[in-house]
Amino acid sequence: MSEELTAATSPRETARKAASSLSSRLSDPKTWVEEHGNYLFRYALIRVRNETVAEDLVQDTLLAAFQGKERFSGQSTERSWLTGILKHKIMDHFRRLARERTVNATDALPPELEGRFDELGLWKHDPETGPADWGADAGAQMEQKEFMAALKQCLDKLPPRHADAFMLREMEATDSEQIQEILGVSPSNFWVLLHRARMQLRLCLEQNWLKL
Repeated sequence: MSEELTAATSPRETARKAASSLSSRLSDPKTWVEEHGNYLFRYALIRVRNETVAEDLVQDTLLAAFQGKERFSGQSTERSWLTGILKHKIMDHFRRLARERTVNATDALPPELEGRFDELGLWKHDPETGPADWGADAGAQMEQKEFMAALKQCLDKLPPRHADAFMLREMEATDSEQIQEILGVSPSNFWVLLHRARMQLRLCLEQNWLKL
């Protein structure tokens, strides 16, 4: 009987052992910077478009991961888990930016885009002002390593909220209502921002990277 009691494991002890087992699937946190640092930095940089901010977000991510490593479920890779934490940090970053901006702030268009949008914020249907058809091989071109660098350069040229709207919707696949809350814009303003961002990026990539 005493042996049975000794062998029995309390629910708390079972949970502790399970957490320890899951945590052990992670590599040594001391190796995270070397193994994942560059990837996480590039991931953050193209989204926040500021090297210092990207570095801070990666550091915050690694610290949060270390402090919460017992919660690693093992259902994803270590890098995917770290990237998920980084995504939350990036979302928080955009919320802070939105609070710092005035409610009625406007994003001025670059000089080369003046006159290309109508009064509703839509691209004018004019072959002389609109971007050309990228062609059937555009998707293959975008798989080139140089594409992400070119995209970042073009994102840097966008007004901040245009770039944020595009990044959150197209790169993070964030729900539209959540983006509106993060950026502090109305539904109609959000769709205008997104449309303008798409067209500006398309024109920029056409002029500076795509070889049509």
